[in-house]
Amino acid sequence: MKAFVIDTTHCNGCYCCQLACKDEHCGNDWTPYAKPQPDTGQFWGRLDEYVRGTIPKVKINYVFVPCQHCKDAPCIKACAPGAITQRADGLIIIDPKKCTGCRNCLDANACPYGAIFFNDTLNMAQKCTGCAHLIDRGWKQPRCADNCPHDSIHFGEESELSSLIAQAESLHPEYGLKPRVYYIGLPKRFIAGTLYDPVKKDIVKGAVCTLTGDGGPFKTITDGFGDFWFEGLKVATFSLKIEATGFESKMIDRISTEKDENLGDIPLLSEIRTM
Repeated sequence: MKAFVIDTTHCNGCYCCQLACKDEHCGNDWTPYAKPQPDTGQFWGRLDEYVRGTIPKVKINYVFVPCQHCKDAPCIKACAPGAITQRADGLIIIDPKKCTGCRNCLDANACPYGAIFFNDTLNMAQKCTGCAHLIDRGWKQPRCADNCPHDSIHFGEESELSSLIAQAESLHPEYGLKPRVYYIGLPKRFIAGTLYDPVKKDIVKGAVCTLTGDGGPFKTITDGFGDFWFEGLKVATFSLKIEATGFESKMIDRISTEKDENLGDIPLLSEIRTM
């Protein structure tokens, strides 16, 4: 079965994947695989941008989202005229000759990934085909993968990609649709901050920061800028303990990762020594 493995850690947001898809499908009629993609309004392979955190603790991630070519694709069941089918190689196609424009596949339950579009001019549903028209002509990969300058998009047989798939996960596994598009490095939550000495008006480096909560404890040490980062966290509630030589320990409770959390500048008080 054909599969994609998309390594988001290699992606710098150049949009070459998205542009290649438009170049391949806009103005080109690949019937029986697909009719031309509209020049505007549709991205059969879209690059989603995630700006996470707040200044100065900000990270930007890019995630390429084509049709997920799910093993248990609900769009197939939703299609009354039987225009949506799964090929023997696993790629899912909407036959433009059979599509009646009923729009059933546009329902969120039919495609929770939002990968199916409607062409009002042609009165039909359209989506990524995995460039099946090229694969059937001997191409090893679709245009998005072929055009990626950072080797972020891998395409091939699942068996050939098994070592990469072992490192990967699905996009929205909670949907339970068993997609054949796998992702390495999907953005998770982070907690970050900066420690400083309000008396000396200087950062505090070398402090031990211990985070407890789901999957923890996690430990890190503030760097030369007084910064600490905890990355790859689940959505949960955490507690942070900060310990630094010459300073009172500090505890911050109930840190939620419903969103990426920048705790900002955190002052540490000097230890009170008695004779």
